[in-house]
Amino acid sequence: MRIVIQRVLEAAVSIDGAVYSQIGPGYLLLVGFEDGDNETILPEMARKVVELRICDDENGKMNLPLSSIAGEILSVSQFTLYADCRKGRRPSFIRAAVPEKATVLYDAFNRELEKYGVTVKTGKFQAEMKVSLINDGPITIILDSDEIIKTGGK
Repeated sequence: MRIVIQRVLEAAVSIDGAVYSQIGPGYLLLVGFEDGDNETILPEMARKVVELRICDDENGKMNLPLSSIAGEILSVSQFTLYADCRKGRRPSFIRAAVPEKATVLYDAFNRELEKYGVTVKTGKFQAEMKVSLINDGPITIILDSDEIIKTGGK
């Protein structure tokens, strides 16, 4: 599982020219799943997202978790996080989980995030979405379950 976290002042997803979901200050998450991923990694990845101290404290230092700013999450499924660009000019996505599996994992991950009391809004799985955001910082963090969980990195 890979997650790109962007700290935002606001973010929105539009589908067919209409706003589908939007948030104020918080995190835009781009969430992708690999073929070998399963639900056992979701609680730890959700905990990592909500407990990361990447929000500014009163001194402007990244020292606070999302809950300290009453931030929201906009979670967007993003299979292209598993693009393999090593050969040729057209990416391969064979490592990405198939849609039937990825949608189950995506929904379950968003439920894990909600367990922390954070408001979670989503994109629409497999829809053609337009994502807009105002990146705050800019702060962009990449989490990979292979590094965080499978190798014991905390």
